[in-house]
Amino acid sequence: MAIAHRRIGTGPARVIVLHDWFGTSANWGSVLDHLDPDEFSYAFLDYRGYGDRRDVPGRYTLPEIADDVLELADRLGWDTFSLLGHSMGGKAVQQVLVRAPERVEKLIGLTPVPAAPYEMDDATHALFYGAAEDPAKRRIILDLVTGNRASRHWLDGMVEHSLSVSRPEAFAGYLASWQPLDLSSAVKGNTVPVLVLVGEYDLALTADVMRATWAAWYPNCRIVTIPGSGHYPPHETPVAFATEVEAFLRA
Repeated sequence: MAIAHRRIGTGPARVIVLHDWFGTSANWGSVLDHLDPDEFSYAFLDYRGYGDRRDVPGRYTLPEIADDVLELADRLGWDTFSLLGHSMGGKAVQQVLVRAPERVEKLIGLTPVPAAPYEMDDATHALFYGAAEDPAKRRIILDLVTGNRASRHWLDGMVEHSLSVSRPEAFAGYLASWQPLDLSSAVKGNTVPVLVLVGEYDLALTADVMRATWAAWYPNCRIVTIPGSGHYPPHETPVAFATEVEAFLRA
């Protein structure tokens, strides 16, 4: 069975793109209009239980995402490729790297979850693990990670999108997979070129967090802070985001 995905571009540089916990392959804001279709080929994958694959059954785990990424790459005929992962997707691309390091050319983490377990105090744990069933908790999280700066209309739209395009059991299952998972020993010392993009106003996944994790584990890691953005640069600062990504891929 074919794996549903979205394609942008027909260029020789090949990139598989993984979305965040709240999003889908379709929820990348206006950045999709700013990607270079002549130089790059982007394949945006939906996870099982999300978007165009909402009705595809699954275990809803990061290892399963990695399996699907590699199957998609095989079906596309891509022996090697770069990976771009947003937030939860940033940890998922590391799971792909662990599974098939010889196939990954470059790694881009967009406001990414590090490879180690994501530590939560009791209040944060209740907030995140309650978000599968409580839209208000999803909104609180989105408001936090965008620095309490985003408009009410945008926040409402993001919550509505996440509710409409993902199954609650998938939303809960992926959290239970990515939050405690520890890939740090498996990625430590990997020499793949890495770009980590941080939003200036992201109150959760900050530049300090990235220096203590990504930069400590990947010797060829560069961290770039995107001014004027929180956790969602593709929505908040799309041109700056696309420019940074494609400059790194060209280098």
